[in-house]
Amino acid sequence: MSVLTPAEIAYLQSQRIGRIATVGPDGQPHVVPVGFRYNPEHDSIDIGGMSGLTQRKHYRDIVRNPKVAYVVDDLPSVNPWTIRGLEIRGEAEVLTSGGESIVPSFGPDMVRIRAKRIVRPQTRRPPRGPPRSS
Repeated sequence: MSVLTPAEIAYLQSQRIGRIATVGPDGQPHVVPVGFRYNPEHDSIDIGGMSGLTQRKHYRDIVRNPKVAYVVDDLPSVNPWTIRGLEIRGEAEVLTSGGESIVPSFGPDMVRIRAKRIVRPQTRRPPRGPPRSS
């Protein structure tokens, strides 16, 4: 049985990109956008990339420490302000085959995340007051 609801699975299947957070060897967080797919066979988030995935920092971080978070979100409306999304916390494993099943042009290496906890954010409204200056 999945830790995700049918509506959450449908949402994940409608999205193509999310952000993976890993922890580097110095204890610092590292967050990058990556393509993914929900894999119903394994109830997992499968992440792939073009050739060279194994040379990327998030991949090396996972080899050292498999604890990760993965966020998928979008902004379907600004009036009213509506944010949808999920944060998936769990453990990742690196695999040397299967990446091309995510996107045919991806290389064979991939990362598979198995959820331990799902954070379900509420719809958020923007803060009151004038916009922040950059």
